[in-house]
Amino acid sequence: QVQLVESGGGSVQAGGSLRLSCAASGYNHNYCIAWFRQAPGKEREVVASMDKLGDITYRDSVKGRFTLSKDNAENTLYLQMNSLKSEDTAVYICASSRPYGGNPAIFDSGCRFGYWGQGTQVTVSS
Repeated sequence: QVQLVESGGGSVQAGGSLRLSCAASGYNHNYCIAWFRQAPGKEREVVASMDKLGDITYRDSVKGRFTLSKDNAENTLYLQMNSLKSEDTAVYICASSRPYGGNPAIFDSGCRFGYWGQGTQVTVSS
């Protein structure tokens, strides 16, 4: 069973930076991994994902500002967020792929994400 625990969220002013961490257990390094976010009243959306080959994809609105990385030795996923904007405000959720089950199950970049963390709140004030 994969368990994902996020940390590092908080409140910052626009233009500031935050670094999110996701500690994974029961995780297979061949899984896809990703950061999603969900704002109030909006659907969950992928922010950045890494597929099984290690290729990283970012949503257009965060390209050049966010960086996804992974420390295999520590089983930890990171999201470095710079030049934050008010529209980045959301709960950020760590995810890994799952062949079946999971709620929700979201397909992105050839992966089926079905393991989810509890999320960490990021609030950006303008």
